Amino acid sequence: MKLIDGIMGDTYHVEVIDLPVQTERRLQALGMTEGTSVTVMNKKKRGAMVIKVRGTRFAVGKHIAEHIHIEEVQGR
Repeated sequence: MKLIDGIMGDTYHVEVIDLPVQTERRLQALGMTEGTSVTVMNKKKRGAMVIKVRGTRFAVGKHIAEHIHIEEVQGR
C-alpha cells in the first residue's frame, strides 16, 4: 500500500521509501526511516498530506506520498 492511499487518523509502518537519493535522505533526516510509525493527520484534495512522524507533523506532496510504501499497524 502507498502512503497516498492511507486513511486519515490511521497509523502505518513505513516499509520502503522509493524516491531519489536526495529526497530519501531528507526524509531520513526528518526521522522517516523504514519501520517508522506514520500517522495520517490530514489529506488535501490534490494529494498533499499532513503526516505525523516521531511526534512531529509535516506536509508531503502527492509525488512523495506515492513513492512511500506502508503497511497497516496490526492490533490498534
